[in-house]
This record gives sequence, C-alpha cells and structure tokens, in this order.
Amino acid sequence: MEATAQDVAEWMVKEIRFTGILRQEDAIEYVKTHFGEQFVFMNENGNPSLSKDVKKAFRKLHRGRIAWDRDGFMWAWT
Repeated sequence: MEATAQDVAEWMVKEIRFTGILRQEDAIEYVKTHFGEQFVFMNENGNPSLSKDVKKAFRKLHRGRIAWDRDGFMWAWT
C-alpha cells in the first residue's frame, strides 16, 4: 500500500512522543527510506525539507504540542 502524508505525520508524532525530539536530518532520512522520496524536496535554501502535505498533516495531528527548534533543526514535545 502506498504511504500517505498522513502516515508520515503519524510516524513523526509517535517518534517525538516516544523520544521527546526528532532531528530534521533523521526525519528526512527515515521518511525517504521508509515512506518514499515524494515526501521530501529541496527548499529555496537548498536544504532537504518535508513536503507541505506532510507538514500540514503533522500540524493538525500535534495541535501545538510539538515545537520546532530552529537552532537545533529539530522538533520537540512541549
């Protein structure tokens, strides 16, 4: 079965709930390997990023309980 942005977002929330944090580079690698390249793109700064669909599903799922740490390039449970 083909993975969806929702599947990726659910994995991210579970991972953060379990470990407390999720580093962007780890998320990108895992998502590419386990869900597929279609969920990752190069942003305007030339850095790999998660697709807008994934980010949207992710925000809906965590409802503000997860914060992005800009300096650490990671998400953390709040």
